[in-house]
Amino acid sequence: VQLVESGGGLVQPGGSLTLSCAVSGSIFTVNGMGWYRQAPGKQRELVAMRTLGGSSDYGDSVKGRFTISRINAENTVYLQMNSLKPEDTAAYYCNAKGYDSNRKIYDSWGQGTQVTVSS
Repeated sequence: VQLVESGGGLVQPGGSLTLSCAVSGSIFTVNGMGWYRQAPGKQRELVAMRTLGGSSDYGDSVKGRFTISRINAENTVYLQMNSLKPEDTAAYYCNAKGYDSNRKIYDSWGQGTQVTVSS
């Protein structure tokens, strides 16, 4: 199972960015897809997660500012980030969980994409 992320970069405070992540490989299901982030010296934390059934979960610090969406047929997830703050600066990692074609559970990560919020 491979995850390919795109969309990170440098943005000014108050600005917006959209991250995308596509899952490929020998997949049977992608039950959960989402994003975590890790800033230097801090633990990795949940940003947002969306299930196959359509429910979403957000980290407290991003509620009301970030929106996760998903195209199930394309195994792709998006993270729309608005009203960005300097404290949103981190490496953002895509995560996908589900069953592969051998019906084995996988929990896979992307390589990470850097988001920097600075003036």
